[in-house]
Amino acid sequence: MSFFISDAMAENGAAASGSGFEALIPLILLFVVFYFLLIRPQQKKVKEHKKLVEALSKGAEVVTYGGLAGKIRELDESFIDLEIAPNVTVKVERQNVARELPKGTLKGQAE
Repeated sequence: MSFFISDAMAENGAAASGSGFEALIPLILLFVVFYFLLIRPQQKKVKEHKKLVEALSKGAEVVTYGGLAGKIRELDESFIDLEIAPNVTVKVERQNVARELPKGTLKGQAE
């Protein structure tokens, strides 16, 4: 009955196992791929956001992660006062600022 299927012959056990380093190569390659595709870009994004939060200044137009857009009227170490409409000011944590808008984007705001 072995006309179509050849008999399987086991090899020497020591020769088939290889070295311990050969078994770690796929794991190392997987870690390298995860580093360059996930970890490194996230660290870069965190660094850019930290730089943005530190560079905030009075009068800058910003958008928060919650979607509020407005001008910064006052700022301290951890909070900003954001004017979202004429005579309407909300207090927002500095870390919640998502991005800074170009000057003049919010034209409906009182100067």
